[in-house]
Amino acid sequence: MALYKYENMVAKSTHAAFDTLHSPGAVTPYSGIYRCEVCAHEIVSTKSHPLPPQNHHQHPRGEAIRWRLTVTHASN
Repeated sequence: MALYKYENMVAKSTHAAFDTLHSPGAVTPYSGIYRCEVCAHEIVSTKSHPLPPQNHHQHPRGEAIRWRLTVTHASN
């Protein structure tokens, strides 16, 4: 889970970008922190670069990795 210290430096957003699940290796639509929906593993990815591939980490039951944006910057 992403952490922060100063509340005045983060803001809540209802942008649809936070609802979309992304496949391994997909092009990162927004720079930020992404979280695997299955195991909660977090990574940082930069816009236009690929998200980590399926073999980035493995799940015990072989479930597919699905990345969700959790934190991004306000200018997106």
